[in-house]
Amino acid sequence: MPMSIHKLGNSSVATIPTLLYLVKTGQLDNHQLNKGDIILFASVGAGMNINAVCYRV
Repeated sequence: MPMSIHKLGNSSVATIPTLLYLVKTGQLDNHQLNKGDIILFASVGAGMNINAVCYRV
């Protein structure tokens, strides 16, 4: 499971678009997206900001 907290710290609800960018541009080792993949992102930030998205590449 890819994670960005070790590189960027706690980025709250910005985690989802930032993580997608890091994976798509190859900036996270051993993670890649292929056409047809289904991905699910979920994040919880301070103040109970909660996000989730399911996306087909």
